[in-house]
Amino acid sequence: MLKTTIGYQFMSTKRDYYEVLGVTKTSSKDEIKKAYRKLAMQFHPDKNPGNAEAEAKFKEASEAAEVLLDDQKKARYDQFGHAGVDGSGGGGFQGGGFNGDFQDLGDIFGDIFGDFLGGQGGRRRGGRRSQGRPGDDLQMTLDVDFTEAAFGAEKTISITKNVTCDTCNGSGAKAGSTPQTCDYCHGHGEVRRQQGFFTVSSSCPKCHGTGQMIKDPCGTCNGQGRKRKSVDLLVKIPAGIDEGQRLKLSGEGDAGANGGPNGDLYVMIRIKKHDIFERDGFDVLCTVPISFSQAALGDDIEVPTLQGKVQMKIPAGTQSGIKMRLKGKGMNRLGSYGQGDQIVTIHVETPTKLSSEQKDLFKQLQDIDSNSNPMSRGFFDKVKDLFQ
Repeated sequence: MLKTTIGYQFMSTKRDYYEVLGVTKTSSKDEIKKAYRKLAMQFHPDKNPGNAEAEAKFKEASEAAEVLLDDQKKARYDQFGHAGVDGSGGGGFQGGGFNGDFQDLGDIFGDIFGDFLGGQGGRRRGGRRSQGRPGDDLQMTLDVDFTEAAFGAEKTISITKNVTCDTCNGSGAKAGSTPQTCDYCHGHGEVRRQQGFFTVSSSCPKCHGTGQMIKDPCGTCNGQGRKRKSVDLLVKIPAGIDEGQRLKLSGEGDAGANGGPNGDLYVMIRIKKHDIFERDGFDVLCTVPISFSQAALGDDIEVPTLQGKVQMKIPAGTQSGIKMRLKGKGMNRLGSYGQGDQIVTIHVETPTKLSSEQKDLFKQLQDIDSNSNPMSRGFFDKVKDLFQ
């Protein structure tokens, strides 16, 4: 009886590793990895700062995964349980550190950290860091005329950017030589080091993440694989584009390094002011002056539009400030069909520098226009009533 009691005192209190991960003995490595990754993402200390319970679950899942993803440790665990993989049984998970030869968890951690950093883990198949570095995106401002913005245009721009060196074809190595594999990171472009519980990856300090070393650099680009060059590009301005909108020219930014993709070029549109027209969305605004006689008697006048001059009828008795609409005479609708309208604001112009004859005529008109200005008569009648 005493032996039985002592036996239970030494029995492991750890949970079954399969139970921890929610898998079975027949689960594949991919299924075990998937289960571990889900738990690691849920309970990772970076996502649960100060949460001791989450940290404990994270360590428990990591310990279970380290054993079940190693064929030898899994075999010992299946035969002897926890005793087969504890410290005396063959090294397993000790003090929260990983076996340095064990790569599966390192790969999974790389994916997890990549998720924490916005999906930019920087690895490719085989566990090697991608050697190519993407080129920078560039931005410039392009001035376009009002009519170019309305109807679209093609313009040539010049920009100085990094381009792939045509002497070494971007390798950075002198003709007849090739880049050598970095002897510090062995071409991985990154180095890993143990820091307590975690394995931390960082860019190789010797090759700066490229995985290669240039022993004999190209004389044109000094081993950079890129050089500065001014290039001309054709930009298509779509009809209806507005102030502050951007055009994206894919792949026209800086060239990537070591085979990495080119960046993009963003062209910011700035529209020059027009002498006559203004813009309100896809509508075009303009102000047209007319004389007193035209406003009083009515007239047919010529009005400028983006498409040319058109005739517009001014009704008799038109008041200053009235707005008239010319359908379909505005800007093209960007990314759609049709055009906006042109809104014409009528401005009744007060004459200046009158001749003697004009003054006499206006005096005669002043004597008889009391009954022909209903707006003025109504306003002053209200003022009279206000002060009675």
